[in-house]
Amino acid sequence: MKQNLIAEQRVMEEVKKAIAEGIDIDPGRIKPESSLMKDLGAESLDFLDINYRLEQTFGIKMARRTVIDHIEELFGEESAIDSDGKLTGKAVDVLAMRYDGYGDKIHAGMDMDELPVLVTVSSLAEGVESLLDTLPEKCSCGAQEWKLEDETRIVCGACSEPASFTSGDELIEEWLKQVQEDKKIF
Repeated sequence: MKQNLIAEQRVMEEVKKAIAEGIDIDPGRIKPESSLMKDLGAESLDFLDINYRLEQTFGIKMARRTVIDHIEELFGEESAIDSDGKLTGKAVDVLAMRYDGYGDKIHAGMDMDELPVLVTVSSLAEGVESLLDTLPEKCSCGAQEWKLEDETRIVCGACSEPASFTSGDELIEEWLKQVQEDKKIF
């Protein structure tokens, strides 16, 4: 269910805040199109800190594994990364579908270690929004009374229980299975 309690602008503000605190930089440097690694100087461990901050802010669970990891798990070894650590054509097709605008930045034969540089502030915010959009129609108590608490937490208006969202890893797996069914890529 597409949630409408937390505006996209609010999500972007919180993502920028998590990045600024996670890598200790001036928030004024952070633009939606900024690459976390190339433009802002984030390192791979910083992603864990940023994700943790976002999880605490919104009550969600970010993906622990990448889309590439999920492709390999669901469709077999070397379905996304060949034996030389390079992206396969099928992986490129899937990533281009998943991340709008990546199409011209990725190609078959690209080293998989180049992918983290493509993570932008906007793509991170879109990931948070996609998790928030898994808000169930009803709370486990049966009520359909979602409300916003502390500007970033969705709770049940009837019982005050926090909303339960699909995890990032589950969301990726569901999406990949749908792609397989619809597009027959793998």
